[in-house]
Amino acid sequence: MAASVSVIADLCIFLLTWNVGTHSPKNLELTSLLALNGTTQCPDNQLPDIYVIGMQEVSSKLGIFQDDPWVLKLASALSDYEYVKVKSEQLQGIVITMFAQHKHIPHMKNIETEETRTGLGGLWGNKGAVSIRLSLYGTGTVFVCSHLAAHDDKLKERIEDYHQIVDNTKYNSLSYRRIFDHDFVFWFGDLNFRLSGDLSSWDIRNSVEQGHYEELLKMDQLELLRETGNAFSLMEEMLPNFAPTFKFNEGTNEYNLKRRPAWCDRILHRVQVNSYPGITLSAKQLSYQSNMDYTLSDHKPVSATFNYKIETNNLTYTDEELHEMTHGSASTNTNLFNAELQEFQR
Repeated sequence: MAASVSVIADLCIFLLTWNVGTHSPKNLELTSLLALNGTTQCPDNQLPDIYVIGMQEVSSKLGIFQDDPWVLKLASALSDYEYVKVKSEQLQGIVITMFAQHKHIPHMKNIETEETRTGLGGLWGNKGAVSIRLSLYGTGTVFVCSHLAAHDDKLKERIEDYHQIVDNTKYNSLSYRRIFDHDFVFWFGDLNFRLSGDLSSWDIRNSVEQGHYEELLKMDQLELLRETGNAFSLMEEMLPNFAPTFKFNEGTNEYNLKRRPAWCDRILHRVQVNSYPGITLSAKQLSYQSNMDYTLSDHKPVSATFNYKIETNNLTYTDEELHEMTHGSASTNTNLFNAELQEFQR
């Protein structure tokens, strides 16, 4: 007898990371950035179900209770398509914000945000991570946006930053205290990894112009670290098929050769595929790209889309029943979330 497969969730999630170099969004057009022009790579080119956007080096001059201008700008653009803001978190210049279509809101519970400082021994917060974790259609899902130590010679510091974030980010959910306790992990940001070896800026640029990405990526620090198990070894990454996203002369698509071009801006993920008997979890990556339309900063934005799926075999679970299994009794955060949602929609 053939197995009966039923689908609890089948979502398209759009992730975006961009180091904006302290610039204001001002009159920036966001249609291309958010793929609102029919280029999302979601199935049937539909708009995403969920956006999660991470930014680094936003200007952090505002008061603690004010949304960053970038978050407000994103909210304005997405509200035209009937998205609502779910949650935001900011650690100085690092911001993460989540937007979702209305219909998914009842399926989001136990929403938490965290910040983890790594800069200057964790005291300052100029580097570190912000994250949003939640029960998404019953599974434990976390989105982490980080900004790791800069410069070619700071590989050791980047590795230390990663381990500080993993060790020091803790949540209240009993089953999902830490990042890698989660069923789905999405980690992105300006990870600042460079190319090992002694190729000059000019050598790298010439290889990029010839499209030799694969050869250059063999020297990519993040790829090498994942292979050796020193950092991000639990994560997967689709191999970038786009030019290095740093460092450009602002206002142009020309590299600033004072720095060696590198793939600093990355998106990785992890799925614990068979966490629960009879339930299959998956996050098929549909796209991974940079956006050369934007010249505001010395980094290019990078985005990825994922088909987030929860399927059951010969079972008829609802996402509420799955939530009970994974998170215990119904969320106590729902009323707080509804209040925040109503405030946003005023």
